[in-house]
Amino acid sequence: MASRTGDLVSSAQPAHQLDIDALFRYVSVNVSGFPASPSKFSVSQFGHGQSNPTFLIEVGSGAAVKRYVLRKKPPGKLLQSAHAVDREFQVLRALGEHTLVQVPKVFCMCDDPSVIGTAFYIMEFLEGRIFIDPKLPGTAPERRRAIYRATAKALASIHSADVDMIGLGKYGRRDNYCKRQIERWAKQYVASTAEGKPPVYPKMFELIDWLRQNIPREDSSGTTAGLVHGDFRIDNLVFHPIEDRVIGILDWELSTLGNQMSDVAYTCMPYLVEIGQKEKQPGQGFELAGIPEGIPSLPEFLADYCSAAGKPWPAAEWKFYIAFAMFRGASIYTGVYSRWLMGNASGGDRAQYVGSQANGLIDFALSFIARKSVLPATPPSGYPQQFGNGNKIHGISEENGRFVPSERVLELRNKLIKFMEDHIYPMEKEFYKLAQSDSRWTVHPEEERLKELAKKEGLWNLFIPFGSASRARRLIVDGGKHAISENGNDLLLGAGLSNLEYGYLCEIMGRSVWATQVFNCGALDTGNMEVKIISREPLGKKNPESFVPRND
Repeated sequence: MASRTGDLVSSAQPAHQLDIDALFRYVSVNVSGFPASPSKFSVSQFGHGQSNPTFLIEVGSGAAVKRYVLRKKPPGKLLQSAHAVDREFQVLRALGEHTLVQVPKVFCMCDDPSVIGTAFYIMEFLEGRIFIDPKLPGTAPERRRAIYRATAKALASIHSADVDMIGLGKYGRRDNYCKRQIERWAKQYVASTAEGKPPVYPKMFELIDWLRQNIPREDSSGTTAGLVHGDFRIDNLVFHPIEDRVIGILDWELSTLGNQMSDVAYTCMPYLVEIGQKEKQPGQGFELAGIPEGIPSLPEFLADYCSAAGKPWPAAEWKFYIAFAMFRGASIYTGVYSRWLMGNASGGDRAQYVGSQANGLIDFALSFIARKSVLPATPPSGYPQQFGNGNKIHGISEENGRFVPSERVLELRNKLIKFMEDHIYPMEKEFYKLAQSDSRWTVHPEEERLKELAKKEGLWNLFIPFGSASRARRLIVDGGKHAISENGNDLLLGAGLSNLEYGYLCEIMGRSVWATQVFNCGALDTGNMEVKIISREPLGKKNPESFVPRND
């Protein structure tokens, strides 16, 4: 059965008591629409969750009551970079204001620890349902499937967010995400098991060594990276009170930019292991214990996600991502247990059991690695047999007609974004000064330098489509007057993009009025150059393809 969000609260734990008067003074000034002169102001604590302490604020007069949620850092000494509530506020605000991702509305962020002891933020309260148990007991089978499909869709919505468009382009590094996460959580694990804390489990270092040696190639470039939730699971979702759809995604403490398959694998952990509330070791997951009726199989859930997100089927690297998810979970649980020993775990006494569960996750990860096969090579029957790059023509997903850029286009996009941030934006004021001066018809020397740099980066003449570029190469070879190279960028003939793919990159170049000149993609050159390339071909050697209208 689901729990109502309002039923998950109790009195604030002793370690998390707040200065109610100071809090009231702050929110009455800084929260828009806060009731004036209320007769009621109470604060209770949510018991679910083991991360940043979260509280329900109820305020009102008479029968009219408004509810808000406060989320803060835990008290006491914390691990470095942990519990960054300011980052939570940043990502929630960006998603809430600029996307359709279902997140609570945020009202204010307080960085002043003198108010209630730590930094905190205030967001809206969502009246809905939270499913604590991923088996969904007491729920009809057909509704279980709908809930899991909604979960896959919610995760896909996060991963489809254009972070550059919504102001999160610098929310984190995109390259080497798993590599950096392995080192980060290994360091956190060591810090959580120092003297006077939980004992070290030696097998953890065996798991860390295997992960270091098996990081997927796709992780290093960051070309397929995007927004990562970091702790996405069904009990961090708020569902509509009566409809099986997500209305809120909670707990963004670990969010950043990076390898999104880490989110997917972490979400799938209930299929493999069961973390009990008062059990010493994780139990068997759905795959071994039996999938509750109505819940899709792991391959079916993955297919729902891949279809919604336009992602390729992850069979080749699935073993790594699951082991990585177990490793992260074990490190997090060890930290929770360490905080419980110090008396400031936000989950209360339930946290005392997660130490043993952390070691169980490590054992499971090592046994999972030893398996010969962990995921079918293709999606289940009834689903498209290819997703993402393997199931689109000119960047259009055949499954739903939505544009899904290829890896090559994503790589160009990331290079463009970096070029804009490193070279063009910093020069905009200088370019503008020249444009307003008496020398406005001259070319700024820095512009010429950036043009040469754009050529070296393969960001020159991106508008020239594949057909025109190939004909130009043929002309150059036939003429015999120019050297030819296998690298199209060396010939400055573009990347062979379709109009749709080029348009995707134009959106980035269009963020600065000076950018198209630097990349040689500005009017009127764009289009005219293509005509010149075709018209240079001798009349007797015309290729019939030259006269075929472009439809890409």
